[in-house]
Amino acid sequence: MSELLQLYKNTRSHSVALCEPLEIEDYIPQPVDFASPPKWHLSHSTWFFEEMILKKFFKNYKIFHPHFSFLFNSYYQTVGERAIRTERGTMTRPTVAEVYKYRQYVDAHIEKLLQENNAPELQELIILGINHEQQHQELLITDLKHTLSYNPIHPVYKEGFNLTAQKNEVEGWLKIPEGIYEIGFEGEGFHFDNEEGRHKVFLHEFEISKSLVTNADFLEFMEAGGYENFKYWLDEGWNWVNENQINSPLYWEEIEGKWCSYTLEGLKLIEPDHILTHISFYEAQAFATWKGLRLPTEFEWEAAADQLKWGKRWEWTYSAYLPYPKFKIAEGAVGEYNGKFMVSQMVLRGASTATPKGHERKTYRNFFQPKYRWQLTGIRLAK
Repeated sequence: MSELLQLYKNTRSHSVALCEPLEIEDYIPQPVDFASPPKWHLSHSTWFFEEMILKKFFKNYKIFHPHFSFLFNSYYQTVGERAIRTERGTMTRPTVAEVYKYRQYVDAHIEKLLQENNAPELQELIILGINHEQQHQELLITDLKHTLSYNPIHPVYKEGFNLTAQKNEVEGWLKIPEGIYEIGFEGEGFHFDNEEGRHKVFLHEFEISKSLVTNADFLEFMEAGGYENFKYWLDEGWNWVNENQINSPLYWEEIEGKWCSYTLEGLKLIEPDHILTHISFYEAQAFATWKGLRLPTEFEWEAAADQLKWGKRWEWTYSAYLPYPKFKIAEGAVGEYNGKFMVSQMVLRGASTATPKGHERKTYRNFFQPKYRWQLTGIRLAK
């Protein structure tokens, strides 16, 4: 078996393993528009291999179901019409059993294809599909947590499966000298197109924290009235706080005078020395301002990355998601992957405890709108 085929199988198996603790009822609900049900993630990642690869490379390929492209396309205008995103959780059909049959059908054809065809273009698309599914594995588990959090009995996804119980390994500040630094992907291996366009940036001398902000650090902000004082907040962030009545990180609730947090192994008391998570860019920026510090830019983060311990949280930067020099959107549906989202988003760097092993890179540019916090996001300060 080729190395690529084994990687494909391992990736596909991991998605299924993430769903093993689920009951049938867990596969379908979608209480918010930005988080999709597990059934949809399993189907969409499969649709990607069928639509982008099998239809093009597998001779006389017969699609599994004529409606699946409409149901499980996400945002690819090139491919055609698609179901409304907010209604993914209303689709009780196809059944979960049919979705797993769909995965098996596509897997069998991909395996046969890889045994007969080793064209470079095919291999590149398979690797893209693997990385795409890895992204959806992280989304699957964070979306699921968000859905389960609506349940007032705080259900347990899996005992011992807690993605937020980590501590810092180092402390102090790292000084980075003034100079010109190379930013962007370099070398061999997979990377997304938004990492391309390696270029030089000038950075003034700065210091960046070796540790991430902890729950105890953020509790100080809360107890000092951080959520009540407009002077720490960007105007847009202050509106967000007031319109949504925000007074703590996502999943936190105060019970009998003690702060607790919903985790995938149920409700847990907040541990002061654990690394803070599930906060928005607005909260990260306000906290940094309250401390008299700031968030690093994505360029500062990348320049310091080799000397930092990172990977436990996606770290907000103070950089808008913009194209690098000479960035060009690819032709066809693949070109819709990153470029068209380069507006109204902030960049996060690093990785999280939900990121599949091997998916992380120091040049990886994650991005979300500043209000979102259901991902495993955290804060690293700079000065």
